[in-house]
Amino acid sequence: MTTIYDVARRSGVSPATVSRVLSGRRNVDPELSEKVRTAVAELGYRPNGVARNLRRASTNLWAVVISDIENPFFTSLVRGLEDVAQTEGYHVVLCNSDEDPAKEAAYASAVLTEQMAGVVISPTSTAEGVQQLAEARTPLVLIDRRVEGVEADTVLVDNEHGAAEGVKHLIDGGYRRIACITGPRRVSTAMDRLAGYRAALRGGGIRYDKDLVRHADFREAGGYAAMESLLELSEPPEALFVTNNLMTVGALECLAKKRLRAPDDIAVVGFDDIPWADLVVPSLTTVAQPTYELGRTAGLLLKDRIAAPGRPPSTVTLRTELHIRATSAPKKPPRPKK
Repeated sequence: MTTIYDVARRSGVSPATVSRVLSGRRNVDPELSEKVRTAVAELGYRPNGVARNLRRASTNLWAVVISDIENPFFTSLVRGLEDVAQTEGYHVVLCNSDEDPAKEAAYASAVLTEQMAGVVISPTSTAEGVQQLAEARTPLVLIDRRVEGVEADTVLVDNEHGAAEGVKHLIDGGYRRIACITGPRRVSTAMDRLAGYRAALRGGGIRYDKDLVRHADFREAGGYAAMESLLELSEPPEALFVTNNLMTVGALECLAKKRLRAPDDIAVVGFDDIPWADLVVPSLTTVAQPTYELGRTAGLLLKDRIAAPGRPPSTVTLRTELHIRATSAPKKPPRPKK
């Protein structure tokens, strides 16, 4: 097995210099650093991760725990985080809690066991893993959702404003009977977006009707079932606001199965942009989140938290952007009776 001493002999430097280069320190002559990296590549040297972790008390790994790996919302977010991590000399380990508190807690335990340097996490409804990490004082950044009782750096979007903007757009288009499919009651994003829906109704002089609201699970199947339930009302909605992308997909699948079209039969606005939103016919109106910037900001906060563990936690709130497309076209006036 190749050792650090073999690398030192090949590159003509001391083992201490090799150690400094491999640990990412910048106080090494660039020419010597290049010799070390060349020797490492030629010899196929791999550092002893276990021994290194014992010396450093942490790895050079960041964990990112997302709530649903199938949700395209997280793709760009993780890329933004990874770009910061790579610049700072860290590697990112992707974990999927699948909205399951037990899986979240298991990943939190793994983070502590493996002595990872920090964690970015999108909490589940009970946030069991977040509590573990906070109690262990692991460098921690929350994304997308708040956790009551936990003081940690947090990156959010202005969910209430974004939802209100999307619903106001429907109201401005002449729609009055507007339904809302939102997420679980214990999840902050679901409740914030529901609050934005209600605020827009108040602003438009429309009475809030709880019969037009459905709480689902942020998944396709939940969106489908909620849409089906709304269509069974004696007076179905004429417009729909859905608070995440996967539930929007489920709602559209239900409409297609019932041979209904947006916006002719029901206008639709979804929260979260979808990669194919411009490509489908009719194209889908969405409230877009700055997903890459969410991840990048979380990475910067985690970097700063590792460097200064005692600083007060901060919350960064980013703005959404309404992308108006065909599914929310203005309501057509009724045809005159012959």
